[in-house]
Amino acid sequence: MRSIWNGAISFGLVSIPIKLVNATENHSISFRQIHTEDGGRIRYRKYCELEDREVSGQEIGKGYEDADGTIIPITDEDLAGLPIPTAKTIEIVAFVPEDRIDPLQMDAAYYLQAGGAPAAKPYTLLREALKRSKKVAITKYALRGRERLGMLRVVGDAIAMHGLLWPDEVRAPEGVAPDTDVTVRDKELDLADALMDTLGEVDLEDLHDEYREAVEEVVAAKAARRDPAGDAGPGGRRRQGPGPDGGPGEQRPRGPASPAARRPRSSTSSNARRPARPRRTRAARSRRRRRRRRRRPRLGSRRRRRHRPRRRQRRARRRRRRRRRPRRRRRRPANARPDPPGHPAGSRAAGAARVGAGGTP
Repeated sequence: MRSIWNGAISFGLVSIPIKLVNATENHSISFRQIHTEDGGRIRYRKYCELEDREVSGQEIGKGYEDADGTIIPITDEDLAGLPIPTAKTIEIVAFVPEDRIDPLQMDAAYYLQAGGAPAAKPYTLLREALKRSKKVAITKYALRGRERLGMLRVVGDAIAMHGLLWPDEVRAPEGVAPDTDVTVRDKELDLADALMDTLGEVDLEDLHDEYREAVEEVVAAKAARRDPAGDAGPGGRRRQGPGPDGGPGEQRPRGPASPAARRPRSSTSSNARRPARPRRTRAARSRRRRRRRRRRPRLGSRRRRRHRPRRRQRRARRRRRRRRRPRRRRRRPANARPDPPGHPAGSRAAGAARVGAGGTP
């Protein structure tokens, strides 16, 4: 796994070199914004308000907006000179029981990887000390331009760090609970306990994101030019067409679409069901032509190599057309030198002259 931060754990007089690795990953499906008229991508550009022009990333800096709207520029040199002891160090502040940490303060999770062979011994020492004491370590560290609060705990054979929110960042639950007085009887509590026992426990490994799978099916159906609403049967299952005896076919449970299902169909039936494209306006056609011109490769670019076979095909077609054309005899200029006697061209010219004069060739 790729590390996102390199530093050390400060544990009294012990320093443990470590690498910070993300412990979670996001599997959500992301969409792009498009123009509904012609399907073009919507892009955001960064403009300067004073010069009214687009600027590049090298020209963009940081600034703090004051209460009156004044922008105070802050450079990287100003931030680098701050006396932060946790800039490259995870400083352990204290060891507390795990139940002292409020779950509301939990933030992102990371794995701490030992930075090389010399860090193996102190890393194992800290891990075993946390295991035997059944406590967690409260730390302070700096990441992405701000100082943060963290918690170290043991996960398997590794040390994990959870980012914690500062106590003043957790809001109190004021005005959330109902204001009216409600009386709950013991029989109602017994029914609630019975319902909880009926549901039982669940293995978190068996849970999955059904909404993401449904979105993947919709994307696969649209890529194959099918109707997403027509493919879904009762109970969230997909129709597989009529069975061999003419009855309803097998209902396959919903799941991630296979690569074969994402390929577009080439049958006439699918083309007949293909919805008609809306007619493009003149402005949409002109935008499409401009995009095509921008996509053309420039001279000397790497993308030009892809177009070499097309150029060869065009040249071969031109050569074939030239071969099919009848050859034209080249006219002899008037000021050309006469052919010597006995030359084939001269004898042919003399015979043609005799025929034109009415003689025998």
